[in-house]
Formats: sequence, C-alpha cells, structure tokens
Amino acid sequence: MAKANYKTIELAPKYIPKKSEPYMCPEHLAYFYQLLTAQKEEIMRQNTATLNSMSATAVANSSITGDEFDSASTEQETTMTLRMAERDNNLLAKINSALDRIENGTFGYSVISGDEIGLSRMLARPLATMTIEEQEEHEKKEL
Repeated sequence: MAKANYKTIELAPKYIPKKSEPYMCPEHLAYFYQLLTAQKEEIMRQNTATLNSMSATAVANSSITGDEFDSASTEQETTMTLRMAERDNNLLAKINSALDRIENGTFGYSVISGDEIGLSRMLARPLATMTIEEQEEHEKKEL
C-alpha cells in the first residue's frame, strides 16, 4: 500500500499503532494524521471562540465606564488570553509541520540524523522531531 493512502485509510475505532507493524506503515501514518488533524481542528475552534469572546468583551467594555481596578482586571484578562492564543498558535505551527512531515515521508524520523525516533516516543509525543538522545543533547546545549 502506498504511503499516500494514509489519508483514506479507515482505522478501527480503538486502533493504536503496534511495534509489530512496519515502522510508519500507512496505518501508523493514518493514525497520526487523524490524531494531528483532530488536534488542529480543536485548536482552530478554540481560537475562533476566543476571538469571538474577546470581541464581545471589548464591545461590552467600551460602553461601560469602570474604575481603575476594572480596567486593570480587563487588561490583565486580555493579556492572558492573548498569551494563551500565542501558545496555541505555536502549537498549531508544530502540528502543521508534523503534518507536512507525514506528507513528505519524514514523519517519525529525526530531523538531525534521519534515524527512527521510535514508535513509543511518537505515541507519547507525536510532535517529536528528534530521538530521545538527540533531544537530551539539544536541551543540554540550551542550558
């Protein structure tokens, strides 16, 4: 089966990739594609709800005059909401990158060495781009 078929494969409802299957076979790719696509859709839904909520709050607050504490509270809430939206946008970029790697056949392989990242690691962290050893080395260098 061609790797491009991962988008059309129907998996069993409780399917989980197994080590006994070939690494990143079409079923594995279908699983991760469906998982990441669902996460992406949920983040986009949340972002839309957040923007709608912020717009409604801004309209409501523009007609109400409050004291300094009300203004500070509203500003703090807006700042926190924007930080969460930024975090979600960063996650969305990582998900899109993972989906691109699925598309080009490099998903599940290290961006540094090209080695298999490993099914256990990919199940635990589908956005992983390095083996555990490479990630640990990368983190040591950042400190």
